[in-house]
Parts: sequence; structure tokens; C-alpha cells
Amino acid sequence: MAEKRTVAFHTLGCKLNFSETSALSRMLETEGFEKKSFDDHADVYVINTCSVTDNADKECRQIVRRIQRRAPESMVVITGCYAQLKPKEIAEIPGVDLVLGAAEKFNIAKHLADLTKGDSAKVCSCDIEEVSGFNSSWSINDRTRTFLKVQDGCDYNCSFCTIPMARGKSRSDSIENVVRNARELAANGVKEIVLTGVNLGDFGKGPDGNKRHEENFYDLVKALEEVEGIERYRISSIEPNLLTNDIIAHVANSNKFMPHFHIPLQSGSNRLLALMRRRYKRELYAERVELIRKLMPHCAIGVDVIVGFPGETDEIFKETFDFLHSLDVTYLHVFTYSERANTVALDIKPVVPMNTRHERNKALRNLSYMKQQYFNQQHSGQTRKVLFEGNARQGMMEGYTDNYIKVTTPFREEWVNQIVDWTL
Repeated sequence: MAEKRTVAFHTLGCKLNFSETSALSRMLETEGFEKKSFDDHADVYVINTCSVTDNADKECRQIVRRIQRRAPESMVVITGCYAQLKPKEIAEIPGVDLVLGAAEKFNIAKHLADLTKGDSAKVCSCDIEEVSGFNSSWSINDRTRTFLKVQDGCDYNCSFCTIPMARGKSRSDSIENVVRNARELAANGVKEIVLTGVNLGDFGKGPDGNKRHEENFYDLVKALEEVEGIERYRISSIEPNLLTNDIIAHVANSNKFMPHFHIPLQSGSNRLLALMRRRYKRELYAERVELIRKLMPHCAIGVDVIVGFPGETDEIFKETFDFLHSLDVTYLHVFTYSERANTVALDIKPVVPMNTRHERNKALRNLSYMKQQYFNQQHSGQTRKVLFEGNARQGMMEGYTDNYIKVTTPFREEWVNQIVDWTL
């Protein structure tokens, strides 16, 4: 009997990428591949890339070099956003054998069957306008919390973002299929599903990017509430203009949707929001936070914010800092603006010096730390439900409360994937 070919995966970037890597892994295991750790020797290494920042591009190159040193005879496959945006650039990296764009990543098994080591890198990509169809994916056996992809692509054209160029137009799964997937995950013992997508609140467009049956994200939320066996849902990230009062009210009254929102802001300045081509003003953002706090005082609210965007003067940064300081939010994800090819932001002036960008990043990360500490202290002494994860690190295990406070405790096997009452 022929020895099984082995494959190892490495994921860069977002939760959506993690869910897709898991789907690719299951696909290849069905084709007879044996999955290995990325640090082990494997016949094939698959790197699922991100291209939100320059760091992701650099990291991809470093990983390929590392594989070349460790296993020069192994196949190296690059897929994901970087692969769609710059396929020829990747194909020229020594050691890369196959580059799969957005339309081809889920045909990986077919491409591997035709691949020979030593040939020049094969590029399988297409114009992003031609990308249609929706591939369900979710992460399972990797984490206790499972990331379930329900939407892909984006029709927004923010001036700093390459995602529409990397993933194509907005398209979604059907509610019927998402519910079916949720039931399958429940049957596999999954307790918590994190709903993911590129622009999650835009859910409802069919696989070809057209509206279908007028399904929307609120309809999906209501349908998932009825799935037996899943005890927790989280909404990974949702645009403030798509986070409706109905969705907020449903989460407030739900037994399954956790009191936790992650809402991108990007800037606290209306002038900068307009330059970024965002579809809301800061006043709308403040209204959303106020309604969440009114209905769910205990709710965790995370915020994405970009520092150093072109045109961000000291005064505008102070406006953002003061706005965030005034908002009753829980934590910030702070991104330093990074120039990306073919984006409108490249033409906006003045450019913010890199050292200033880093200083502003540090200032907001300090603010985030203080807000998280304040939020945790507000809940000190309360008993909340914690779902503990299976990974043991140095004899410790981690879990999250319903409102996303991280808990660390000595590892106990009987608590893995269990929801435990915990006094904070």
C-alpha cells in the first residue's frame, strides 16, 4: 500500500482565513492526505495568506525561506488574499510551486495531483471580477470556538482596503445551508460558533453576488437561534451602518447570542471617515454604542481603529483619541496604516511619518488596556459562564465569559469544551 502523502498548513490573517484553512485541510484529508503540524516534515506545505498589511507579505516570504531550509524537496502552495493580489510576485519567490487565487483555492486537490517539483511555479488565478460562487468553511478540531464562514467578498470600496480586489464581490451562503452546517457542528460537539465573513452585515447576496429571497443578517440570526445543540454564537465583526436596532435587540434578549459586538470605527473624525470612504459618521457609531449599553450594560464592545491614515493631523488624531476615550467600549484593535498598491488612499496627502504612526498606535493601545481593565473591574465578583478551551499551555487552560472576559486557570481535563459558572 502506497504511503500517504502528508500536508501541513499555516494561516496568516483573519478568522475567515482560519475557517478556510480548516476546510482545505478536511478536503485534502478526504483525498487521502495525512495532516501534519507545520513544524513537522511534510510533503506539501500550504500557506493561506493575508494582505491587509505589508507585514503579512513579508511573513509569507520568511515562511517560504524557512521551508526551503528545512524541506527543500517539499511542495509549497500559496493561497489566500496575497496570492490573488500579487500572483506573479509570489511565483518568483524561490521554493514556491503553486499559487492559487480566490477562484481556485478550493480546487487544491486537483492542482496538487498535476504538480511536479522542480517545474517553475504554476499560477492559477483569474480576474477578481470573474470570481463567484460561495464555499462553506469552518474550523473544527482546531479550537473550541468554531469560526463558521457565512459571507465572503465586499462591495464597499474603502480607500485604504485591498479586500474587494482580493476576495471579489459580496456573496453569501443561504440561511438553509448555514443552519444545516450549524446542526452538523452541534453533532460534532461544538458549543460556540463565531459567525465570520468579510462584510458580515451584508449577508443575503447569492453566490453570484445578487440578492436572493431578500434574506438578510437579521433573518440569519433568528434562524440560528433555533438550532439545537449550539449554546453560544458570536458575531465576529459588523459594520456600524449594518448593525441594526433589530439585531442589537435580538442579541439583548437572546439565550444564545453572546453580549459581545466587534464594530469597526477606523477613525473618530468625520473628515477622515469621508476620506476613508466609510459609510457612516461618528454620530451613528456613538448611537449604536449607546443603544447596546442601554439594553446590555454588561456587553463587551470591541473597536477597530486605524492610525496614521493620510491626512491625519495631530488635531484629527486627538479628535479620534478623545472620541474613543468618551465611548463606553471595552477594547480596541489598533492598526497602523500601511500603504497598499492600487488603493485611492495613496493619492491622499499629507502622508503621516512612520514614527508618528507608531506613537499614535502606542497611545491607543494604552487606552485600550485601560478600558479593558476598567471593564474587567466592573464585573469583578460576578459569576458568569465560561467556555473553557482544550489547549493546555504550561499546565494552564483558557476560556471566555459570555461577555468576552478572558479567564486563565490550571488545566482540568473535565472542563475542556464545557461551560462552567465562574466567579470573576
